[in-house]
Amino acid sequence: MAEAALRALRLDEVWLLVSPGNPLKPQAGMAPFAHRLASARRIADGRRIVATDWEARNGTRYTVDTLAVLHRRFPRARFVLLLGADNLVQLPRWRRWTELARRTPIAVLPRPGWTRRALAGQAARRLARHRRRPGALLVLAERAARNGGAGGRHAPWAFVPAAENRESATAIRRAAAAEGRGFA
Repeated sequence: MAEAALRALRLDEVWLLVSPGNPLKPQAGMAPFAHRLASARRIADGRRIVATDWEARNGTRYTVDTLAVLHRRFPRARFVLLLGADNLVQLPRWRRWTELARRTPIAVLPRPGWTRRALAGQAARRLARHRRRPGALLVLAERAARNGGAGGRHAPWAFVPAAENRESATAIRRAAAAEGRGFA
């Protein structure tokens, strides 16, 4: 999915920000942080796809706060939040999600069983007038950033057409446990 996003959005890099804990998910059943970080590092190539423990090191717990710190720390960088369609469905439950969507472009990747629901869901409906083609996302985000407060420009969002990836962290953990390997 990271490679599909790199191509479709013309990104320089994808950062796999491994969260110390999702406030919307119970800790029970979640793989330990070190295992999840190691798993992300196995996927990353260290150049264009980078796995990082940035949130844990910087003490942020909510995506809106993480992005605010990233924008301050790297003011010349343009960030895009990559979400699976399952997370677009849940986005209205996220802390200050409308602020997040106003300031940061969002790219949504398909997920089996979620894509149609996500594109018909509350967040997609609320953000409908800001939806753009994937290739235009960064160009439009740059314009919105330049016009920051003036005119109330809103960050765009896009759906990235890609093959649906049936793998999930939960399924990988179950398979690893069944094989006696512990957490993936």
